[in-house]
Amino acid sequence: MIRSKLISIGGLVAGTAGLLLLSACGAEPAPVAQNTSASPSSSAPDTSAAPSASSSSPAPAPQPAQTPAPAPKNDGLCKAGDVKLSIKDGDAAAGTVYRKLVITNSSGHPCTIQGFPGVSYVTGADGHQVGEAAYRDGAKGAPVQLANGESAVADVGFVNVRNYDEAACKPTETRGLRVYLPQETASNFVPVQGLGCAGKIPGNQLTVQTVHKG
Repeated sequence: MIRSKLISIGGLVAGTAGLLLLSACGAEPAPVAQNTSASPSSSAPDTSAAPSASSSSPAPAPQPAQTPAPAPKNDGLCKAGDVKLSIKDGDAAAGTVYRKLVITNSSGHPCTIQGFPGVSYVTGADGHQVGEAAYRDGAKGAPVQLANGESAVADVGFVNVRNYDEAACKPTETRGLRVYLPQETASNFVPVQGLGCAGKIPGNQLTVQTVHKG
């Protein structure tokens, strides 16, 4: 009887020890899995070569040869540098003196002139204009061709400005005329003493007629 109890106790102890051993073995933590994927820093470097500037830039295109600017066209008109100007006395009528503006071709070649010259009084060392420019009187004439040395004439009327109210006229001594040939942008100067109105007047202190053969 005693032996049977001992066998039972021994079996119980052995069974209990086996359970404890199994529990200890089951409590061991599972191993952590390692991340085997490569990080960005460990990736293989890009070994492709960047294109050089010389290989990507196109070759410069050849520049076309520059051609010289064409010479100004000679339209045959008389220019400021082609002529010499002078004033000749003419007739007087009703407070106006008419004088002849003589235009002489001194260029060495023929030239043509047509229409009304631009005429105005000037004074002072800087040649500033005095009053209004000449009023165009009459119709435009036909072209006048001048051989070298030939002259054309335009009649210019000089009004006696003393007939105007002095306060309005503001009489001013002039030292000559500035003359623009028809269709010309450069001017000529004709020295001639006179008296013009620097102020506003109810009329024309100068008139000019079309050019005609002298």
